[in-house]
Amino acid sequence: MADNKKLVEAITSMDEDFAKWYTDIVKNADLIDYSGVKGCMIIRPYGYALWENIQNVLDGMFKATGHCNVYMPMFIPESLLNKEKEHVAGFAPEVAWVTHGGSEELAERLCVRPTSETLFCDHYANIIKSYRDLPKLYNQWCSVVRWEKTTRPFLRSREFLWQEGHTMHATAEEAHEETIKMLGVYADFSKRYLAMPVIMGRKTDIEKFAGALATYSIEALMHDGKSLQAGTSHNFGTGFAKAFDIQYLDKENKLQYCHQTSWGVSTRIIGAVIMVHGDNSGLVLPPYIAPTQLVIVPIAQHKEGVVEKATELYNSLKEKFRVELDVSENSAGWKFSQHEMRGIPVRLEIGPKDIENGQCVLVRRDTREKLFVKLENLEQTISELLESIHNSLYEKALARRADMTYEAKTLEELSTIGAEKNGFFKAMWCGNRECEEKIKEVADMTSRNIPFDEEPITDKCICCGKPADKLVYWGKAY
Repeated sequence: MADNKKLVEAITSMDEDFAKWYTDIVKNADLIDYSGVKGCMIIRPYGYALWENIQNVLDGMFKATGHCNVYMPMFIPESLLNKEKEHVAGFAPEVAWVTHGGSEELAERLCVRPTSETLFCDHYANIIKSYRDLPKLYNQWCSVVRWEKTTRPFLRSREFLWQEGHTMHATAEEAHEETIKMLGVYADFSKRYLAMPVIMGRKTDIEKFAGALATYSIEALMHDGKSLQAGTSHNFGTGFAKAFDIQYLDKENKLQYCHQTSWGVSTRIIGAVIMVHGDNSGLVLPPYIAPTQLVIVPIAQHKEGVVEKATELYNSLKEKFRVELDVSENSAGWKFSQHEMRGIPVRLEIGPKDIENGQCVLVRRDTREKLFVKLENLEQTISELLESIHNSLYEKALARRADMTYEAKTLEELSTIGAEKNGFFKAMWCGNRECEEKIKEVADMTSRNIPFDEEPITDKCICCGKPADKLVYWGKAY
């Protein structure tokens, strides 16, 4: 019991050491364990259940927009990878290679996929012949390998889980529409299911994906004021199509190159949920993706009828909610701390007096507010409570982001504020690459994206003073 109590309390304060706080959370909430392979993590059942819920919702959203799931091999021949030079150059430092099959050296090295553009393109070149074959709207759920030097659970690991959509279109307009639509799907998912506000926008050319014509992202602000790129959507134009000779006969019987998109989110989005909503007691999970939405804790469970009533409630609620019944022999106080650390949105307490009065107690994880609820109103109250918690988490994160968003009109101002605070920094940029690199060097922050539909704050670049019409979000990032 003492060891268990120590485990529940073993969370460093986020104000003391945010990185340690994060590590304590993912370990003590049983989300991950470290593996014998350096830089790779074991996703434990609770962490994987969280990913499954994210996956199930997104998969439904993808299918609702006409996409189909496929699966590509995890190995890419070196000659195939080299077909798109800019793309391979961008990934070369992170590529893992297979050189032997058993005891025999391979005639050609195989890359363990860091991403699958080349595999999809090779396939599309074989199956696309006519305008009637378009669009091709494919997605795959898989793992990828990138040999990162510095790793952190969920945020950056050498192998991670993700989905990658790869689509082909007849026209540039259709590809652009797809790119923006799927970015909107990610933003909608972030708000409706993760209670996480994001900034939608276009990446600068320095920050765009290797081989892309344009890259768009959703950027979320973490509790410590750092940004996290939570999802990306890329418009490849015809670059890959020309490299792989992906052409189709149009309605005039003329050969045209296809226009391609790619988009993805990964398990790093779990890291975002932790760092946006968590507190010094552990996880605070948004209700609609929480593995357990409600935990039932019998009070004085040794007394007659208590466990039986708790079990009855469990059986009546489990058809509508993801419910857990805790009848372990740990003390009620230990259970409360444990389930708070796991971020379960609502705790239901019921004891002898509650049973006599035909009621129970509901406790919110986000505010710890207690509600006394009549049992006949329980199902409706829980539904309303989960929605209220979701909305409250979103509004709280939105208000925090507003408080940590600053404007700068000169490079000196950006550098000075950035040295004292973390957050989003709104500043104008002329579009010149040299100015962006200087801002990065002087202010020690990168461009996050150029947001959609935000008004300029001045008409001059903060770096060179020349005319500028691009408002950029800058910041330090994971």
